[in-house]
Amino acid sequence: MAAKELGAQQIATIWRRGSTHVGGVRGLVLNVTMYGSRSWLLRYQVGGRRRDLGLGSYPSVTLAQARDLARDARLKLARGVDPVTDAQRLRAQLAQELQLAITFAEAATKYIDAHEKGWKNVKHVAQWRSSLATYAYPVLGKVPVADVDVGMVLRVIEPMWATKTETANRVRGRIESVLDWAVARGYRKDANPARWKGLLDKLLPAPAKVAKTVHHRAMPYADLPGFMGNLRSQEGNGALALQFLILTATRSGEVREARWDEINFAQRIWTIPAERMKAQKEHRVPLSDAAIEILKNQREVVPASCLYVFPGYRASADPETGAPLSNMTLTAVLRRLNVDAVPHGFRSTFRDWCAEKTQYANEVAEMALAHTVASKVEAAYRRGDLLEKRRALMEDWGRYAMTDGHSQERVVSIKPAATDAPTSGNPSI
Repeated sequence: MAAKELGAQQIATIWRRGSTHVGGVRGLVLNVTMYGSRSWLLRYQVGGRRRDLGLGSYPSVTLAQARDLARDARLKLARGVDPVTDAQRLRAQLAQELQLAITFAEAATKYIDAHEKGWKNVKHVAQWRSSLATYAYPVLGKVPVADVDVGMVLRVIEPMWATKTETANRVRGRIESVLDWAVARGYRKDANPARWKGLLDKLLPAPAKVAKTVHHRAMPYADLPGFMGNLRSQEGNGALALQFLILTATRSGEVREARWDEINFAQRIWTIPAERMKAQKEHRVPLSDAAIEILKNQREVVPASCLYVFPGYRASADPETGAPLSNMTLTAVLRRLNVDAVPHGFRSTFRDWCAEKTQYANEVAEMALAHTVASKVEAAYRRGDLLEKRRALMEDWGRYAMTDGHSQERVVSIKPAATDAPTSGNPSI
């Protein structure tokens, strides 16, 4: 028998503990707990089993609203859908959506945290964080990572594409990496709106067409011997480190952080560990007479407890082990000498000298610079590092760099004419 249909005023007077059928929809009851709280339930049976579907608390949910909700549940039952099971499914789906609804800034933080241990140095991590915070977060930071689209990405990079092309392209690449990570983690399903090939390359001009590549300022190799004479007159570890950088054709960070345990005086080899190399591969540098002389002089003046070949003088340095030179020290030496070049540019100076003044094969010069072999096939077959051939090259380079301008012809291996024999000590290979 159907329950009597109660009105709103009658419902308000119900305080008796237990369930009271309120009518209007079969199975709708107002339930009062032992603590006096009241809520709506719809009672029904599925497969002979009683089910209670909660419809909300009273009076937050009014009688009229409770009857509407109960009718919707009865319609589901008529379609063969259990309202309780359906409600559980919807709650689980909502919980999953809330769990996956992270913002782009949160996704970027998770991506960086997951990858920073595999990156070369803290500077790289800082560049990731600062570039995204400066350029991406104002537009994308609070946007759910699942909702980032092409228009949003363009709002980040398009305003600076023509004026800060390199920065814009780096930020684009970092956004792409974060979104790829979000797809892999299940935080988004759509294709990556920051990808270049097949998407943004149709909307923006290629970086190379917008901004020409600016190469590191380098010194012509003909000017190097005279410059080295001036450099040798300078005092301090910065000037000595710059000389060593030039003689070894290495990078600033590799030299500034050079440690004594990397130097093998007996074999005349400096072994730079993989973590300090750009290609993340250990690099052996054969040391010329000129480079060895600098190291021997440093060994006499640097405290025995100091780890670094060219220690800096930072206030925060460990009094026992010392600290490496700062990243601006070598540049400051060039500025003092009023030289329009940067430390990294001396690698170009070395490479030009190899190509124009010697008979050394291209791969010997490239390996001296620790450049990665472009061809995967060639890299697979080349297992050695041409150390002895590079040793002869670096000795010739050291003699050239440390010779004054009046006697360069005695040490420079000029390319011989076709009928000439190869210069001694500088074989044709």
